[in-house]
Amino acid sequence: MPRSSKLKLQGFNNLTKTLSFNIYDICYAKTPRQRRQYIEYIDEAYNAERLTQILTDVTDIIGATILNIAHQDYDPQGASVTMLISEEPLASKSLSNDEGPGPLPDSVVAHLDKSHLTVHTYPESHPRTGLSTFRVDIDVSTCGRISPLKALNYLIHSFESDIVTLDYRVRGFTRDERGRKLFIDHKINSIQNYLSRDTLERYQMIDVNVYQENIFHTKMILKQFNLDNYLFGIDSSDLDAREQRQIVGQLKKEMAEIFYGRNLRKA
Repeated sequence: MPRSSKLKLQGFNNLTKTLSFNIYDICYAKTPRQRRQYIEYIDEAYNAERLTQILTDVTDIIGATILNIAHQDYDPQGASVTMLISEEPLASKSLSNDEGPGPLPDSVVAHLDKSHLTVHTYPESHPRTGLSTFRVDIDVSTCGRISPLKALNYLIHSFESDIVTLDYRVRGFTRDERGRKLFIDHKINSIQNYLSRDTLERYQMIDVNVYQENIFHTKMILKQFNLDNYLFGIDSSDLDAREQRQIVGQLKKEMAEIFYGRNLRKA
């Protein structure tokens, strides 16, 4: 590629801030037909078009500019979206057309792979128990002054989030005007510092932080459990007391295993 075709980055520094989400929605779908319908519902509700809109909103929230979008729906299920972003609006002369700032040609994408947003969905169901899960993996990675933490609450509320695993890391360094290295440019001792009050009240949380490495980890699980919120295609009134107890036990065990990251013994 000719040197002149390279894209000049504006407001760039060497601090990379990455916020990673694993978001889980859990439900019980009693019959094979209901399980198929659940997967179809999730695939439609969170298709590539919807996910693209969510990430577009994130770029607005954090104050970034979209450079390029790639999105894909998969067969039999799932979707992915990747956006390359810039910290500041680009001058129109940097583009290959006269339409002003907007998506750039594929030839310059490789120069901007450190500031990006990605989302991938993973709907699945247990072949026998009726438990179905929907996992969304989201990464928001920025270079420069903008922070992915600004989009934290929006993303949690954009999905039916029963369990959320959050990782935030600041890598590299930048320098102040005197040349002194800065390995982080904002105050943080927990991701919880940036969560809204209603989110803090709704979830039980556990932190694992490595302050000297600027690594922050938070796990969240809903405090309140209402069986009807976890049933797909049926209501709790359609189940007898014994079925309700059995399903509640299965759902809580599934959620605990995801939250703690290990298989648990049967009660």
